[in-house]
Amino acid sequence: MYKRILIPTDGSKLSELAIEHGVALAKAVGAEVIGLTVLPTFSAFTVEPLVVTITPEQHEKDCAAVAERYLAVVTSTARAAGVRCEVLHVLRDEPYAAIIETATGRGCDLICMASHGRKGVAGLLLGSETTKVLTHSKIPVLVCR
Repeated sequence: MYKRILIPTDGSKLSELAIEHGVALAKAVGAEVIGLTVLPTFSAFTVEPLVVTITPEQHEKDCAAVAERYLAVVTSTARAAGVRCEVLHVLRDEPYAAIIETATGRGCDLICMASHGRKGVAGLLLGSETTKVLTHSKIPVLVCR
């Protein structure tokens, strides 16, 4: 049925639940998983250039450390279940687009993701990445709550 399942994570507890579901499904059907985290690109919005205290290089280094922490959950969950796993992180300001592009480019036939990540005002203002994936993806999406 499914051969390759993409599991995006934002490091939230709900994402960890989606990881567990995605890996369990992969094990049940003999599929492999691809763990993905999408972090924002470097940007410095300021009227005073002296306010900028982080460089693009430091941003990439910081993002790599965060991605490693988030993706370790996918790797360890897959390893414990005996499921083949690959992980990657992408720097992109539109996570939903990176999720869809990765799923398409890697030949995934299912995206398994959490119903939401951000909470409060940030969630309202920025919108749900899951809703955007559901709206734009041609690949089936399993949403975990």
